[in-house]
Amino acid sequence: MENLADKKKAILESTLELIKENGFHGTPMSLVAKQAGVAAGTIYHYFDSKDTLICQLFQYLRNQLLAVVRNSDVPGKPYQERFYDLWKSLCSFYTGNPNVLVFFEQFINSPYNKKRLEAGPDPFHQLIFSFLEEGVESGYLRPVNPEILGVLLHGSIVSTAKTYKFGNVQLGEADLEQIRQILWDGMAAKKNC
Repeated sequence: MENLADKKKAILESTLELIKENGFHGTPMSLVAKQAGVAAGTIYHYFDSKDTLICQLFQYLRNQLLAVVRNSDVPGKPYQERFYDLWKSLCSFYTGNPNVLVFFEQFINSPYNKKRLEAGPDPFHQLIFSFLEEGVESGYLRPVNPEILGVLLHGSIVSTAKTYKFGNVQLGEADLEQIRQILWDGMAAKKNC
């Protein structure tokens, strides 16, 4: 017998795929139920509306990102290696899950995001900012607002992942390492010789 959590996950994953193909407005609950292989009424046991489904999908994906950040960070390592590991892990997540990139772009540019922002701070961004604040306070990164550094870090990851998956530029591992190094060089504190 299929686990209830498995059904909810199937609904979320089906919604993600359908939104990539059809956008928010072109993805009715009936189509999600069909794609997920559940009865039309079953979907309403988990989500009382499409708005709730989309918001919970956002949270489901954000939790995956939080796990990537937490799993990539080994506090005993040198800070620069931790920075590289974080960049590489998030870039790998996005390139391995291009539907997430498409979903986040639609979500961020929709009224759903305004509601999310009103709900309070985003744990994903807080974790990234905290990591960068540690780098600033420890003297590894320039004395810049960690939120600005977060925009540079996450923006470079998203842009690289989009180029890697959807662009005309072929990026190999050496290219990804160069991007990561250039970002580090631009954000690192300049040591006096």
